[in-house]
Amino acid sequence: MNAMTLPDALDVIHSQRRDAVVITTMGAARDWQKLERHPKDLVYMPSSMGQGPPLGLGMALAQPEQRVIVVNGDGCMLMNLGCLVTITAHAPKNFTLIIIDNGVYEVTGNQATLGAAAKRAGNQPVHYADLARAAGFEEVYEFDDAQSWRYEQEIMHDEGPICIV
Repeated sequence: MNAMTLPDALDVIHSQRRDAVVITTMGAARDWQKLERHPKDLVYMPSSMGQGPPLGLGMALAQPEQRVIVVNGDGCMLMNLGCLVTITAHAPKNFTLIIIDNGVYEVTGNQATLGAAAKRAGNQPVHYADLARAAGFEEVYEFDDAQSWRYEQEIMHDEGPICIV
């Protein structure tokens, strides 16, 4: 089975977003714009590393009946790990955080993040699902391939906060 690419992951999100606000940043924002546009897309790219989840949290708290899905890269996640604790402290039921873990900063030339196995002692990558659980996320899911995620795609709309890696 082939590893899931960013476009594969975005296709799963796009096909099951329903009426959710979808916030994308950096590499995800670039590729999200290639898909059919939706009036609730927020492509939040300029200088936004780490800022997608807090923005989404504010929207989710302000509009509790509106599902908010934030698509965040692993590099962006490393820029603002503290937001995981803030999200779970407020625990919005309408919030889904999706972390695209590919081990690189795509927008700046695919340099390895410091969370990638190649940059870490013992070649063990940062495990974002464990970070989310440690921060208080009770609903955490991991997918390595698009087919498995398509089978479980409804979890994006379960009661949150939800984290999908």
